[in-house]
This record gives sequence, structure tokens and C-alpha cells, in this order.
Amino acid sequence: MTSQQTGAPERLVDRSPTLSGEEIAAHLVPPRQFLTATLDTYRPDRDYPSQGAAIAAIRAFATGWHGGKKGGLFTRKKAAQTLPGIYLDGGFGVGKTHLLAALWHLAPERKYFGTFIEYTALVGALGYQQAVALLKGASLVCIDEFELDDPGDTRLMSRLLSELVASGSKIAATSNTPPNALGEGRFAAQDFLREIDALSARFDTLRIDGTDYRRRDLEGHAVTLDDESFAAAVAGQVGGVTVDSFDGVLAHLASVHPSRYVKLIDGLEAVGFEGVHLLDNQTDALRLVAFVDRLYDAQVRIIATGLSLDQVFAEDMLAGGYRKKYLRAVSRMIALTSS
Repeated sequence: MTSQQTGAPERLVDRSPTLSGEEIAAHLVPPRQFLTATLDTYRPDRDYPSQGAAIAAIRAFATGWHGGKKGGLFTRKKAAQTLPGIYLDGGFGVGKTHLLAALWHLAPERKYFGTFIEYTALVGALGYQQAVALLKGASLVCIDEFELDDPGDTRLMSRLLSELVASGSKIAATSNTPPNALGEGRFAAQDFLREIDALSARFDTLRIDGTDYRRRDLEGHAVTLDDESFAAAVAGQVGGVTVDSFDGVLAHLASVHPSRYVKLIDGLEAVGFEGVHLLDNQTDALRLVAFVDRLYDAQVRIIATGLSLDQVFAEDMLAGGYRKKYLRAVSRMIALTSS
């Protein structure tokens, strides 16, 4: 009997999603919470003028689609002065993804919006030349969470962006790390410095300061429940919900490519983790970060028992090269357990 027939909640570990290159391409749009994002709905913090300045800079970046001469993205006067890319650098929770989605909405068709990992997965699924053929000539390619974790991805993205820019596409990206520091603290091979510098040269970097908007009204830790409260929360959940052990989820994430996490949670309103504990394996920790990013994009609630989820990353992890990724995940888990 299925879980639905017995009345028991579904298990995440029983889901084995597949995702073709065409399906990945179809998902290259802003997350549902940003489907209506505009520059007018972005709420800049008056204590941080760079947020208001970011709105003006993005409006100026978008004028090429509306004010340029026929046959090009920019007027001839501006062409020599304007870089083909804009890079939104800032801490987590300052609204970078909102601004990126707002820019995407301003761009004419054809345009794409995805995370860094989705673009690398697209290349893996379609092959490099087919991926280039799909993206080539787009008015705008938005890359959210632009964080390079290995030299191979550095070379791949540098080559891909070069071809897209040559086709006339504009590039917009966000990250918690300035483009000339991508890869810093993760791999130190000097052989890849040239590729990193080449990426940086394509972007006009826009610094956005501020505090995490998700925590302006949230203090303390991610919500954790006792067994009785957990059962009641799961039973009272409206919509699809899964319940698994925390270790079971971590093991299952290892068997699913991160590009498929978006389909792993398809149709769910909440996921339940039983027995959350401290992580001592960085590979598991990074998979959890990638999964939390997809949960946050889809606004899937987290219900948990055990250790508070904002405390799962060991101190040595928080002190390492992936610190900003972990802190972003902490911020998002606090929000998702508090919803």
C-alpha cells in the first residue's frame, strides 16, 4: 500500500527524480516567490544607501534593451563604456535575488534565470555545444549563487560566458563573493587565476550592503520540536509533506544530482526531518546547503526534531572557505522552520 492509502506521510527517500536537459532548460526561470518581482517592489533599507543605488544601476543596465539603436544592445556612444555583465555582490538576505529577478523581468524574450549549479548541470545533460546553442543569443542570462567550487567549473563557466557575450547576450549574476575572489579559500591553484580574472573582467561589480531581511523580524534559532509536537505539525500540514530521518535524507541527497533537487521536492509544501544532529562531513553539509536553497526557492516549510538546524554546521566548517554558503543556509533554515 502507498503512504497515501495508509494515511502515512510520504518519504523523501522514496522519490527518485529524473531531469532531462530540456526539463532543466524549462526550469530556467525565477523561483516562484520572485515571479512577480520588480524594482518597484524591492524595499531598500534606508540605512544602507547602496541598496537604493543598486536599483538605479540596474535600471541603467536595462536601458540597452529599450534605448539602443537597431541591431545592438547599446548605443554606439555607450558601447565602449559598458561591460556586458553586472555582478551583484553582497551578504545574504540583502535582496540580490529579488533584484536579479526584477532585471530578468525587464529583459525581452529570450532570457534565462538559474543557479550556477543549474547551468553546469545543463551542460552535463545536453553537452557543451548543445547548451551553448540553447543559450546563445539570449537577451539576458541570469546566474544566481555564482560560487565556484572547483577548477573545472571555473573553466567551464569562463568559456560559456565568453561564447554567450560574443553572441550579444547580457550577463547578470549574484554571489556572496566578489568576482575577483571567486574560488578564494577553496582551491589555491595558480593555474586557475587567469580564468577567475577573465570572469571578473566581464562584470561591472555592484556592492550591496545591508542586514539579512529574513532575520530582521526573526531572532534566535531555527525552530525544533519534540516528538509529539512534530507529529502534530506533520498531521496538520496542508498539502504534500514528507517525513524522514535526517541521516536518511543526507544519504538520499548523495544519490541524487543537485540539479534534480528541484524535482525531488516537486508538489511538496513541507519536509520533516527527524533526529537532526551536528554534521562532521563537509560533503554532506554542502549537499544540505544545495537542498536548502531549493527548499527556500520553492518556499517549502521545514519541520524538524533534534538539534536546531542553524547549529548543524561544525565550527571548523564555518571558519572555512564555504562559510558564506553555510551562513546563507542557516538564515534560510531559520526562515523555513519559522513559517
